[in-house]
Amino acid sequence: MSRTILTEPDHRTCTPSRAARELRLKRGEFDLAVNLGFIRTVPDEGGGGGRVTRAELDRLRAGHGLTEALRDRVTTVGTKEGALLVDVAPTRFTRLARLGRIVPVRFYLNRYRTVIWLYLAEELRHFAADADNERLLQGRMPADLREQLEAGVDRRARNWRVRHLGFLLRQAGEDHWARAAAVTCLLDPADVADIVEDPYERARLESLRPRLPVHGAPGSPAAELAETLMTAHEPDEVAWLRADLARTVEEARAPRPEPKPTAPPPLSEPEPPAGEEAPRSRGLLSWLRRGGS
Repeated sequence: MSRTILTEPDHRTCTPSRAARELRLKRGEFDLAVNLGFIRTVPDEGGGGGRVTRAELDRLRAGHGLTEALRDRVTTVGTKEGALLVDVAPTRFTRLARLGRIVPVRFYLNRYRTVIWLYLAEELRHFAADADNERLLQGRMPADLREQLEAGVDRRARNWRVRHLGFLLRQAGEDHWARAAAVTCLLDPADVADIVEDPYERARLESLRPRLPVHGAPGSPAAELAETLMTAHEPDEVAWLRADLARTVEEARAPRPEPKPTAPPPLSEPEPPAGEEAPRSRGLLSWLRRGGS
């Protein structure tokens, strides 16, 4: 008679850096895989961000070639390589990105403080294979799109912000305060203060606010340029984010309002004159109103 041996689940975890090494991923590839939901993380009780369980690492390494497939899914390319993938000239690729038909997944600033947008290679291959996009890749650009380009449309930064907000909301899970904090990342602090008037609630949001990608030393021209790209400025986008912040904070208040500092303890009751006792049934206030008599 065979006997089934039950094993306890492996609850051990490791840091993102250790997990990236074991999966043979660069740290940037690992972080992108987490953002895209390809790698599941668990909260770090010490407040150091997400950690990866041993069970998750085993899952990712279980099948033959899964690690290589994961690396392919997070491979990013710039404009030149992206143009080759969709078989168009780099200038046309840039136009498609400005129009919002191709959405960047990250960016960096080169030494000349030029913004270099990066795109998922896998998404570009799907884009090129979609028959509906044939008119965008071949022949003359449709007239309505040419008019938008002539008007100076450029949706790359806005689309990056929308996409990155999706990453942050995925990491926040069902925690409404954390979700509200994610929205504040893309808003000017003045907009946040206008929507969330309570200073204690703003302090909570600030403590939960995710860190955005760092570009350059704090206060440097590169950092200021990156901050501009990561902050919503178009009126309709700002209005949408403000409404989303107001709604999310309202949802957060309902089940778990932000605790306020407790009031200072009341002063101890003064001793009544000798031979007289303050009436306990009516309390200190009543006794004082009667002038202590």
